[in-house]
Amino acid sequence: MSEPQAQTTPERQAVLVISSHVVRGSVGNRAAVFALETLGHPVWALPTVILPWHPGHGPATRSVLPAEDFSAMIDDLCRAPWLGEVGAILSGYLGNAGQAEDIARLVKALRDKNPDALYVCDPVIGDINGLYVPEETASAIRDRLIPLASITTPNRFELEWIVGAKLTDNTEILKAAQGLGRERVLVTSAIAMMSGNTGNVLLTASDALMAEHREIADPPNGTGDLLAAVFLANVMNGKPDEKALQDATASVFEILARTAKHGADELTLESEAKSLVRPFALVQMRRLMHPERQPQH
Repeated sequence: MSEPQAQTTPERQAVLVISSHVVRGSVGNRAAVFALETLGHPVWALPTVILPWHPGHGPATRSVLPAEDFSAMIDDLCRAPWLGEVGAILSGYLGNAGQAEDIARLVKALRDKNPDALYVCDPVIGDINGLYVPEETASAIRDRLIPLASITTPNRFELEWIVGAKLTDNTEILKAAQGLGRERVLVTSAIAMMSGNTGNVLLTASDALMAEHREIADPPNGTGDLLAAVFLANVMNGKPDEKALQDATASVFEILARTAKHGADELTLESEAKSLVRPFALVQMRRLMHPERQPQH
């Protein structure tokens, strides 16, 4: 049997990805670009910061484009004659707070050209240990970019910081997600129903869905970047929300499990592309009570 191939048709719109770039590893733009291209989308990629490797591996030089140069590149993209080719923008880790305003300007320019274009804000600001970007940068993402997003993909800890409250169960997570007022909110590191599991929760205007799978101990970095990109591709490729969530979660879990089996310290995307196109990992799908239908106290 031949390996499954991603469909590539002229209708597949480009995605403009704005995030970190590492020389070694599969995080930020390295993860998102690979996933989107594997799933059939041309990709424009703009780095917000360049590092030799993820800082979690040890001290690393951090190089950010001067603010005026980054802003000038955004201006170039705003007036690019090919901007109409772009069907979505995905932003992730930012090098500084000022980049948020530049990205907001680009989102507006794209929507002026293509009103149906999607904007995915992956607010890469922190984890269970707290913020790992300056508070000014986190605030700029919260105040300037999330309000523009069609889709936002915080982890639970990022959502807690954004809304300023501890979220101890999925009811609270869903209410917090609803408060963001976005078309789709995908929250990772949600509260799984079964011990030893983890889950991703998706809230839309009509559905509250959870995709749950067993937890992998000490996962490598980049799973959030990868999930945001795969979910976006699935939505752009016409999958209904439930299927988009299920397949994106299964893809990331499958790659994560195989990476762990290899004992690798970075996601082994290069050898697992088939898991992006047609994942086989089992994911438990659940329907949760939508905040609109929860009893009022």
